[in-house]
Amino acid sequence: MLIRNLMKNILDGHRPDDEETLRLFRIKNRDEFNELMETAFEVRRDQSRTVKLTSTVHLTNICQVTPKCGYCGFAAGTSAEGYFHPFYKSESEILEAAKKIEESGIPRVSCSGAHGYQGRQAVDAARIVKENTSLELLVNVGADLSRDSLSHILGYGTDTVCCNLETVNEVLFHAVKPGERFEDRVRSCEMISDQGVELSSGLLVGLGESYENRVAHLKFLRRFKTLGEIPIMGFNPYRGTPMQDHPPCSLDEQMKTIAITRIMYPEIRITVPTPTIGPENVKYSLLAGADNVATVIPDSYPLDIKGVGSPAFGTLNEVVRVIREMDLTPELRHLTVPVVSAKPLVPGV
Repeated sequence: MLIRNLMKNILDGHRPDDEETLRLFRIKNRDEFNELMETAFEVRRDQSRTVKLTSTVHLTNICQVTPKCGYCGFAAGTSAEGYFHPFYKSESEILEAAKKIEESGIPRVSCSGAHGYQGRQAVDAARIVKENTSLELLVNVGADLSRDSLSHILGYGTDTVCCNLETVNEVLFHAVKPGERFEDRVRSCEMISDQGVELSSGLLVGLGESYENRVAHLKFLRRFKTLGEIPIMGFNPYRGTPMQDHPPCSLDEQMKTIAITRIMYPEIRITVPTPTIGPENVKYSLLAGADNVATVIPDSYPLDIKGVGSPAFGTLNEVVRVIREMDLTPELRHLTVPVVSAKPLVPGV
């Protein structure tokens, strides 16, 4: 089937099989690539023209995983570009950051932290955020989550719990994450889903996985009945880490993965963190079908912030401007956020 015919069938409701999905990943022709983007954008726009905004609070970078993940610039001591010095945010710091996020109009916050606490860092954050703000809350401590801590997190009203598998290629997983076990991540996703709370679980694209691996990963996620969000994150090397010389994931590969995920999951939330796509490329994640922009930081944010996957991040004004220029609607709790001029968008890819 020609790509154009496949795109037409997708818009008519057809969902591609494995072989068709692989053909989409193998697209190299620029016209076919553009048709894929246009199709994914239309599939997404048929659902909604609203773009969710998610900010972040990083709870701690003192990670007990040993040895560290090969690409990590988040954990203490891993990269001078990242969070090199150890921290564990106090209750007052978490509260102040959450309040500033709420005041900015951003409706949602992600609270994430390093491993080694059995989820206690997430329990504290859930209590602080949910008892003191009206923010939607995602917590992400990966597989560092016990049943008891999950119960407490949900007791405070947490909306979403994230555990990214990153890749389902188990040989690759163990090569880049030698201190973790793939089965622990899967077990955490199952535990979260079994509790009936929305699960967020996504892909780290460009680690060295094949297109077949990406197709298998997207299919694998269907086993989790409460899956409600798929983050698509492009690999970026942090200097000083074992993977510092590994090539970054190209923008095209990120867009292609976003678009295919949108086609496979028309109604699900697809999240792109501004550090992994690049703040200047937010437009292209939306063109590919994403509908949640994460790591969006308001001007009044009180803490030092480094993007996970890249030290760069997107500011609220920049992200809102891009969304509105695309004739989409940023989801804000009020309409008082000023739209200011910023650097022109990069040329189209």
